[in-house]
Amino acid sequence: QVQLVESGGGLVQPGGSLRLSCVTSGIIFSLSGMTWHRQAPEKQRELLARISSDGTAYYVDSVKGRFTVSRDNTKSTVYLQMNSLKPEDTAVYYCRSGKFWGQGTQVTVSS
Repeated sequence: QVQLVESGGGLVQPGGSLRLSCVTSGIIFSLSGMTWHRQAPEKQRELLARISSDGTAYYVDSVKGRFTVSRDNTKSTVYLQMNSLKPEDTAVYYCRSGKFWGQGTQVTVSS
């Protein structure tokens, strides 16, 4: 059974940082590309970042320079370090592996 479990969301002030984690099971993590997405209220889910099995990272322009995706194959976990957070980053954040999605973790950026 495949499981992806995100954690690390919460309430943070503008300019603050959060580190999201996505622990996986049931997949061959070391061979899996992983992606992070988010969905704000009344908006479509959007891709933020991708990390391939060899660690190559890709970012969309809106988060480039602020977000960093990384992975720890020994823990079957992918991370999203988010810095310089803005109110418009408020959303539910999801990790994905192929057709499998996590349940999401809420990030709220507000003063």
